[in-house]
Amino acid sequence: MALLDIKNLNVTFDTNDGQVHAVNGIDMSLERGETLGIVGESGSGKSQLAFSIMGLLARNGRATGSVKFDGQEILNAPLKTLNDVRAEHIAMIFQDPMTSLNPYMRVSDQMAEVLTLHHGLSKSAAVAESVRMLDAVRIPDARGRARLYPHEFSGGMRQRVMIAMALLCKPDVLIADEPTTALDVTVQAQIMKLLDDLQTEFGMAMILITHDLGVVAGSCERVMVMYGGRVMEKSPTDPVFADPTHPYTQGLLAAIPRVDQKGDKLSAIPGSPPNMSRPPAGCPFAPRCDYVMEVCQTTMPPLETFAPGRERACFAGIDTVRAGPKHHEDLPMEAAADDTGGMDIGDPEMNMLDALTDRPTTEEMADDNR
Repeated sequence: MALLDIKNLNVTFDTNDGQVHAVNGIDMSLERGETLGIVGESGSGKSQLAFSIMGLLARNGRATGSVKFDGQEILNAPLKTLNDVRAEHIAMIFQDPMTSLNPYMRVSDQMAEVLTLHHGLSKSAAVAESVRMLDAVRIPDARGRARLYPHEFSGGMRQRVMIAMALLCKPDVLIADEPTTALDVTVQAQIMKLLDDLQTEFGMAMILITHDLGVVAGSCERVMVMYGGRVMEKSPTDPVFADPTHPYTQGLLAAIPRVDQKGDKLSAIPGSPPNMSRPPAGCPFAPRCDYVMEVCQTTMPPLETFAPGRERACFAGIDTVRAGPKHHEDLPMEAAADDTGGMDIGDPEMNMLDALTDRPTTEEMADDNR
């Protein structure tokens, strides 16, 4: 049995522009000790997938389907059940450590709060364990720095604090949502090496959400490519880099700058991601695809297995995609471009506060008064 098993997960948000379909029919699993990379452009649904697992969707969001942790259903579970699972079994590192940490509290107090809440430790014991974990994530002078405030740390050190906080309860699953965003290249490498080492030390499974395919290549055993809230391709990591069989995956890999290849200009996927408040009837990538056919415009291709451990959702033949696009620059960009495609679904940190405190919505309060 998979440690984390997700079936037909859908996430929608009610907005002023209509209903946004952020995640659509996702099936995925995570084994114990495994590292799964989830890649895709901004707006592809990666983070909302993670928030739905954690029960941290915005108040205007709704998730349907099934999310099971170790056989227990946790999607839309009662708050007490979610609080037992959060941190204790599934922990998350958020994108921006500066806004994820409380600027008014010392780092040691924020970390100790996790242990007093979940393990019932005394304040002194919780602080001591927090210092030990800060040392484990290689923060120099951990005891002294634990008494500092978040603004007194560099970006890389703040991210180390977030990693330490996530690992305090020794979770079975760690979800890292773009953990190297806004960090320079050398610090990115240090953070990824740290995560790899800690995963080995603690024996946990990890979901790594990123748009950086280089990070996936160096850290993940499997990769899931998302676009328009859907899975485009699933594969063990090495084969997808050597032999991408979905046009979107092919485009992402082609867009990576390479020092061993010279050219007049960098490759890019033309057009823009779809507006998910008005999702296309067929494949969401069709307006930007080099291999688009008439059926792609009206029907979403199913995710089908074509090799051991490999799946793709595409009507184009594998050999056709492998042969490469015949014309990339001539594709019409205006078909996919849509300046209204952004999703206004709330601030992740406020979503987390709402979810943890279980604040009632206006509609819920109205229902209670009837």
